[in-house]
Amino acid sequence: MSKIRVTKEFTFEMAHALLGYDGACKFIHGHSYGLSVTVIGEPVLEKESPKLGMVIDFGDLKRIVRNNVVNVFDHALVLNSETPKNSFNQSMDIFHQVIFVDYQPTSENLVIDFANRIKQDLPPNLQLHSIKLRETATSFAEWYAGDQNV
Repeated sequence: MSKIRVTKEFTFEMAHALLGYDGACKFIHGHSYGLSVTVIGEPVLEKESPKLGMVIDFGDLKRIVRNNVVNVFDHALVLNSETPKNSFNQSMDIFHQVIFVDYQPTSENLVIDFANRIKQDLPPNLQLHSIKLRETATSFAEWYAGDQNV
């Protein structure tokens, strides 16, 4: 049977700051991110299945990505966990959605994190093929399963 790639696209808003960076991105700033998630698998062949001919129902892929990435990071401020906590007052309501990550929150590192989050909820008959995270209209990072040492 043929392997088919299926892609779903998402958008979300997120702010971040790059700890120790030598340019303007060391300051808190935000982006309108575009996220493309591609899975690969074989279409369902069982004639009695309501998913006949599908690799995955787009709605199921949407739920997986929203639950693991979009709903987590949308309208959040993402900071390196080594950011000095005394540099802002977390008790203020505007800092309700602060996520501290154990990495520098660059697009490159975010796609690795997103890949790990999405892979954990994919059905066993599917593989995550790629993720593309567009930070601006002209800048993006990509993760491909085939490039990983597994």
